[in-house]
Amino acid sequence: MGYRRSPGAGPVGKGRVVLTSIPGGGAEGSAATPPDADASGARPGGHARPSSSAAEIGQRARIWHVVLNVAGRVTALPALKRGLEQLAHEHPPFLTARYAADHAEIRYWEQADTLQDAAALALRLWGEHRVSAELPPWEVVGLEVVDRPTYHQRIAEGFAEPPAFLGGVHPY
Repeated sequence: MGYRRSPGAGPVGKGRVVLTSIPGGGAEGSAATPPDADASGARPGGHARPSSSAAEIGQRARIWHVVLNVAGRVTALPALKRGLEQLAHEHPPFLTARYAADHAEIRYWEQADTLQDAAALALRLWGEHRVSAELPPWEVVGLEVVDRPTYHQRIAEGFAEPPAFLGGVHPY
């Protein structure tokens, strides 16, 4: 996946998890800072380490279609709908959500450099907005992340249907 343990970490489960696909996310000697790089980030042969300025990250980023499924104990539908609508307000690239008393599906577009980065962001979405959007304490039970061309190809070939509703929060 894009995870690895920190160099010199003890037994499995004791090391710090590092998301290596995020610029600056690695420790010294990691994929983010190659061990053969000098202090300036240059590698043998004169190749500099890729820059991670915000502008350059934005230029490298791709668009990913995310489907996040969450489930848990039965929740009152009006409260769940309000929570999902607040999530849509807090997370602007929100596309659509469908819900029932014990589960929900959220579809949206995410901008990230890699699939691993988009998946990591998606897996944190529910938990990071749970309190502010007053979402139920459900867990993520499913995740699909595909790039934009794959999403459109699936629809064009009839392997996937476009969402029943574009935008908004709707019951199943």
